[in-house]
Amino acid sequence: MAEKLIRPEGSWVALVTPFDGNGNVNFDCFRRLVDFQAANGTDGLLFMGSTGEAPSLTMEERRDIITEMTAYCRGKIPAFHGVTCPTTEATVELARHADSLGADGVMMVVPPYIAPPQSGVFEYFKTVCKSIGIAVALYNNPARVIVNINPETVVRLFQECPNLVADKEAVPNVAQLSAVMDGTGGKLKLLCCDAPEYAITLPTLAMGGHGTANVSGNVIPKEMAQMSKPWNRWEDVLRSRKLYFENLPVMEAAYSETNPVAIKAMVKLLGFPVGDPRPPLPGLGAKQMQSIEELINRLELRARYRL
Repeated sequence: MAEKLIRPEGSWVALVTPFDGNGNVNFDCFRRLVDFQAANGTDGLLFMGSTGEAPSLTMEERRDIITEMTAYCRGKIPAFHGVTCPTTEATVELARHADSLGADGVMMVVPPYIAPPQSGVFEYFKTVCKSIGIAVALYNNPARVIVNINPETVVRLFQECPNLVADKEAVPNVAQLSAVMDGTGGKLKLLCCDAPEYAITLPTLAMGGHGTANVSGNVIPKEMAQMSKPWNRWEDVLRSRKLYFENLPVMEAAYSETNPVAIKAMVKLLGFPVGDPRPPLPGLGAKQMQSIEELINRLELRARYRL
């Protein structure tokens, strides 16, 4: 089994979830977004993370997204689905649904608000990993869920769960990244968030990390794919560093409001009918929208991507 698992590296884009005018999931737009990413070098997709507004989706919607997008992505681009629910039982149920459909993998964060101790974090992830045969990625985002997944917990999970293949770190803590790399011997794929206030993209790649699980790739997939390649030679270092600073304004704009408020507005400005975030998250205000549109125009993103 382990040899067949998808092991993420490069640029994995955390997709927005598009809604139609009635507030329902827009699967036609979802398919357009997948095609856009597949055509522009993205290595893999993450559905229903924080960018995908997972907490705002019903269980039925989440099952439908897994069903529809697993089938649509097959043969086009690898895809993992966020399956975190408030309870272990519900998370296992959703993960098994993904497994039954032959999904490439699932992604899990610590259940928000509950604030379990590290022992509870470990048992939660281990139980879900052991319940399925497909790949599992951890998503460490303590800014959104309160609890950090300590490096020792990640290492222990890696040792006990053969289908744990990746760890996405969204923490401004290079020491944590290095502890995960060291504790797993670099065998667990280490991806980082592209939030510029964390500034961990270049350090992650420099220590032998494997890429990014990013938000900005929703609008600059080619650039993020090139920037996120693991470093195997000096040319890789120069390319990533150049692209990082060239595209820093886009990353700053993508994180200028609570995710995914700004990035969803940016995707909309590129011509994809993704709608606004679900309340209580607001749409982007007129002043901020104007600023982002000026950035998109200045960088000629529509022309660059022929949109």
